[in-house]
Amino acid sequence: MEHGIIVEYIDQQRIFCAVVVEYKDPRVRLLNENNGEVNQKASRLSHISRMRLKLNGGRDKLIATIKETAVRRKSLSEMIDIRELWEVLSPMGEWVDLATMTALCFPNNANGDHEAAVIRACFENRIYFKFNQDSFFPHSEQEVEKNINREKEKERRNQLIEKGGDWLKNVLQGIETDLAEDKASLIEILKSYYLLGKESPHSAEGRAIISKAGVDSAEKIFDAMVKIGAWDPNHNIDLRRYEIPTTFTDAALKQAEAIPEEVDLNYLSPKRKNLTSLPVMTIDGPGTLDFDDAISIEAEDGYYRIGVHIADVCEYVAKGDAIDQEVLGRGTSIYMPDMKIPMMPPKLSENICSLKVGEIRPAISTFFKISRFAELFEFEVVPSIIKVGQQLTYNDVDLMVDTDESIWALNEIACNLRRKRLSNGAVQITIPETSLRVFDNGDVSLRKLDRESPGRMFVSEMMIMANWLMARFLADNKMPAIFRGQPEPKARLYSQKKEATLFQNWMQRRMLNRVIISPHPESHSGLGLDKYVTATSPIRKYFDLVTQRQIRACFDLEQPYSADEIEKILQLLKPPLMNAGQVQMRRNRYWLFKYLEKQVGAKEEAIVLNKLRDKYIILLTNYLVECKLRSSGHWNLKPQDLVQVTITHVDARRDALNVDLS
Repeated sequence: MEHGIIVEYIDQQRIFCAVVVEYKDPRVRLLNENNGEVNQKASRLSHISRMRLKLNGGRDKLIATIKETAVRRKSLSEMIDIRELWEVLSPMGEWVDLATMTALCFPNNANGDHEAAVIRACFENRIYFKFNQDSFFPHSEQEVEKNINREKEKERRNQLIEKGGDWLKNVLQGIETDLAEDKASLIEILKSYYLLGKESPHSAEGRAIISKAGVDSAEKIFDAMVKIGAWDPNHNIDLRRYEIPTTFTDAALKQAEAIPEEVDLNYLSPKRKNLTSLPVMTIDGPGTLDFDDAISIEAEDGYYRIGVHIADVCEYVAKGDAIDQEVLGRGTSIYMPDMKIPMMPPKLSENICSLKVGEIRPAISTFFKISRFAELFEFEVVPSIIKVGQQLTYNDVDLMVDTDESIWALNEIACNLRRKRLSNGAVQITIPETSLRVFDNGDVSLRKLDRESPGRMFVSEMMIMANWLMARFLADNKMPAIFRGQPEPKARLYSQKKEATLFQNWMQRRMLNRVIISPHPESHSGLGLDKYVTATSPIRKYFDLVTQRQIRACFDLEQPYSADEIEKILQLLKPPLMNAGQVQMRRNRYWLFKYLEKQVGAKEEAIVLNKLRDKYIILLTNYLVECKLRSSGHWNLKPQDLVQVTITHVDARRDALNVDLS
């Protein structure tokens, strides 16, 4: 290839005209029409003409000549009717060489400029021909139609990006503030991109729109949605991000509505024990509506007969029915400071299945005969019929513990049950619980709950006891269920004989191994028990619903699941349970940070948890939240050190919390 030859090449969807200034096979060095020098493979050139320019006439003159050539060729290309050319050649269905194509377009005295013009015309309109450096092939009619539709879609997309970018810019500047109907598709694209990022089916469009708007972060999309009223400032984006359903299907609601509110005892199995004369009480938080467990206690010859009674949800929800399919897809109820999403339709969770005071309910009851010192003598699990006589709160129970004999006895037995579990190797982790409440005006209140108060402690121990005994019952009956096991912790950081510090409790939790869930019983080191299930919250957890069905199957109240069916259910529940956990955790963290936004400037106590290369990880003791503290050469901190920090910046939406050492 000689120096001075005029060539063309394609770069970034554009044809450039250039002259060869150096050729070293297989590459050429070119000077293009924009006075730029580029290196190209000779095989990548789109056209090589026979025209040759003198390279010694000066660079400016050379560039001017190349530009004139490019303009001339572009003008010639615009004279070519590509569709008409395709209509002539498509019946042949053969490759056509460049010379023939050029002769068809320019019958008289065609030269290199005309050849280049043909290539340019086909490049600008790629609907009708595929081509290489020196030949062309007409597309079929089907391919042409497909290409036309593709170009229309491309044009539509380009217009969407152009108009969408202008609209987003105007919204952020306050020029446009309405949620206009004609922008519905654009808004959905931006929402999808904000929520799902690269995983969004509209990722490319969303990225292009914010780029056109001159926006440097996708976070601005949230601000725009708030400005037009599509989202409120505290919008829970995670519900859509994690595909959390907030309403129930028509089929599930229809089935729930068809269930009579009054229990007809004639329809209940004669195998149930009628315990409606037994004094039964529920103990829950003040705002609870879905009561799924209750407790009874009777004194018997120096011993106590304690009953833990669980709402028999399976009496109303059968395997595979509309409600069952709905709750299997949810896996659990979700509790957030500003919202509750029940696993079951409210008619069941808050009414028909809920152990409401004065209402007759079918239940699964676990009775155990036990001494004040937690010596277990016998137990039984029975299907039952109960009627709750008292609906107490934890606070009620805390006030009654020294004056009510039954409450005192339950507390005494629970304390001894816990001591026994600890002596069996249970890991007692005592960390306060923070409770957030969001008011209608967006204000947030925060308080710490004492998980070791008498009411909370003994209810917890009674549920642990009932779950252990139900696990024993299922194992004795060789019935597969959703058993929970846990290997020994990676390390034990303190003795259970004395009270551990907050630092020790926090770090011990990190040392726990993951719970193992399987159809077969295994020991649970964290609880100090040889086997364990959870079956005390069937209104709120699908795991518990499945285990309740297995208990019912032991009494021939329904067909049991096989171990393989339980394994399949465990796999099906993994995604919804993981998503629900993420939403619940992130929403609690969001509202905690909203509360902390008003604490900027406040001094807080913190515990040093760990030292990294250029920062410390600390725990704010009043809020039980970890954050980073920048390191400094002026001080050297160690794990367990108590420090005072100042909250300097909080942004709940961006999950940002900054502190400095006071």
